[in-house]
Amino acid sequence: MEELKKFYYLLYRFRLIVIAVPLITIIIAYFLVRNLPDEYIAEGQIATGIVDETQNLVSNVDKQEASINREFSNLIEIMKLQKIINLVSYQLIIHDLTTDKPFREISTKIKELSEVERRKALNAFKRKYTYKETLNQFNADDRNLYDLLSSMGYNQDFIAGNIYTDRLEISDFISVKFTSENPELSAFVVNSLCSEFINYYTNILRDNQNKSVKFLSNLAKVKSDTLNKQVEALRKYKIDNKIVNLGEQSRKMYELTAEYETRKQNAEKDIISLKGTIDNIDKQFDPSQRKYLEASLVKVNQDITQSKRELTALSELQIRNEFDPKYNRSIDSLKQVINAQILDQSDKYITSPLSRKESLVTQKMSLQVQYDIARYSLNSLKRELQEMNNKFEKLVPHEAVIQSLERKIDIAGKEYLDILDKYNNVSLEASLSTKLRQVQIAMPGVQLPSKKMLLIILSGIISFIFCLLVFFVIFYFDNRVGSPRELAQITEIPVLGKINRVNSANLALKEIWSNLHANPEMQELKKQLRSARYEISREMVPTKDTKGQVLNITSMNDSEGKTLLIACIAYSYVVISKKVLLIDGNFDHPSITENSNTKFFIEDYLKSGNLGSAEFNTGIMVMGNKGEDTSLFEVADEKTIKERFDLLRTKFDIILVETPSLETLGKAKEWNLIADKVMGVFEANQTLSGSKKQHINYLKELNGQFIGWVINKVSVDSYNKTDGAINTNFIE
Repeated sequence: MEELKKFYYLLYRFRLIVIAVPLITIIIAYFLVRNLPDEYIAEGQIATGIVDETQNLVSNVDKQEASINREFSNLIEIMKLQKIINLVSYQLIIHDLTTDKPFREISTKIKELSEVERRKALNAFKRKYTYKETLNQFNADDRNLYDLLSSMGYNQDFIAGNIYTDRLEISDFISVKFTSENPELSAFVVNSLCSEFINYYTNILRDNQNKSVKFLSNLAKVKSDTLNKQVEALRKYKIDNKIVNLGEQSRKMYELTAEYETRKQNAEKDIISLKGTIDNIDKQFDPSQRKYLEASLVKVNQDITQSKRELTALSELQIRNEFDPKYNRSIDSLKQVINAQILDQSDKYITSPLSRKESLVTQKMSLQVQYDIARYSLNSLKRELQEMNNKFEKLVPHEAVIQSLERKIDIAGKEYLDILDKYNNVSLEASLSTKLRQVQIAMPGVQLPSKKMLLIILSGIISFIFCLLVFFVIFYFDNRVGSPRELAQITEIPVLGKINRVNSANLALKEIWSNLHANPEMQELKKQLRSARYEISREMVPTKDTKGQVLNITSMNDSEGKTLLIACIAYSYVVISKKVLLIDGNFDHPSITENSNTKFFIEDYLKSGNLGSAEFNTGIMVMGNKGEDTSLFEVADEKTIKERFDLLRTKFDIILVETPSLETLGKAKEWNLIADKVMGVFEANQTLSGSKKQHINYLKELNGQFIGWVINKVSVDSYNKTDGAINTNFIE
């Protein structure tokens, strides 16, 4: 808050500048903008069909917002192409050269042309517009045409600088706005730009679509030929290798192989079982019985054997023909014949003592027939099974080749269908009309609110802010100490008071304290001296052995106002009936000696110890010096000096010594050795350099001898008036 107040009073001090600069800027801005022409804006709208579902007849795929924004950005950038803007410029210049009511007054450069030259330029612009050509700056003729456009203000910079194109929120429309000094000119530019853009984009799109249709058509034909070649290769391979349906043949052969394997296993099982049964029956007959039986049945057995051979041959024939059902009838008939022969064998059986075994003989004969059938059919099954395996192995290489050919046909078919689908889509899009169309025709523009007043106000505001910024920079980098509070905060040393800057030529101490001065400045000075005297008196407490104390008044630099200040403080003590001794201890600059015309010198007193006869005649006794280049201890030794000052302490209430500045180093420090207290005078509005900070550290090391500052020559402004009476230490 303190810094804010300081900045405020800095502005208050320079308030005339802060007010004058914006006023001057406003006046200048007024004369600059008063002749600015009025502005008219015209607007047109273009429907793109990008997000309009009523125009998306080909694809229903939902587009991402990023993709949509990218398409709109592309359209807007195409609209700003130099080629399109040049076409609008051509139309403008052609209009103004061929009509009685041009948008702008014909420029001086065109007026200077002869009728032939003007007609030639007009034809050149028309030719450029007809062939959609841009101006080439490297060509002399085109450069002359560009200069004519620029003279009328119809160049690219004018159109591009005043055109505004953007998508209307998230709609399907692009807004095109143009601002100029003529309402009809604004409308003409908007409509021309929209028309040229739509034509340019439509031509490019249609050309690309036709190229795409032609390319896809040729590509579809190539893919179709490739597919036909692959199909023909598969057909030829099947014909050459006599393959009708490889899959069906493989399946049929696999089924037959499985059936042959099953019958083979059944035949092997039947042979084993029948052979064991026959052997068991044979064991039940002795040799004589078998001989009788065989002799009786020779003819019958021969017939049965013949029938069994025929049955075996017929079974083999059926196996070789893949178990063709047409043989089943013949096999069944032959089996019936064999059964009849077996029954006939039983009928012709001669009765013997062994007739009880008749059933066993019949059973054996039947089992024998079945055994023979199974044994002969097993061999046939093995041969057919081997032959089937050989045929199956021959089909394996054909399967690999046919699968490869079918895979190629499948890939070629998919490629052909994809290309055909794209071809159909592109053909449909090419057959449709363009999606871009101007849905809102620009009318003569309405007048925009005048910006003149706004520019004038902005100029004033900007200049005012600039002034504030300049003063803030000055304030920020201003390290000067201008108030008691700042001095106390920076040095961390108490401030006993402040003295405003006054005109020393008008200063009369007696008149101030006699209330003869009606000047408020002097009245304020009297208050400040009283406050400083009170603070000094609080620090200068006399001891029991001495009446008064020695107060050295020093400063960090010369010309900080020690002489005038010490005189004022001395007189303030006289007012309260104190006997004051004022010693001029500054041998380099004896200002007190020169201003007082005293006849008593410190050198004489230190050597003789005699004050003279006039030492008690006045309230202030002034003891000067001879102004020689010397120091205190060069005049007398330290012991003598202390004895002489002890004597002075008994004679006076307070002894004020003006010492040299701390820049003299030892000369000032010698005086501090014999003083009771030390007070510093600090001139306001100075910065603390490195050497001054060393002096401040020295004063802090005096172990309570240094009582504080009196800040002198304080600027009389509102900021410093807020400090009021100085009766505190100002250390927070």
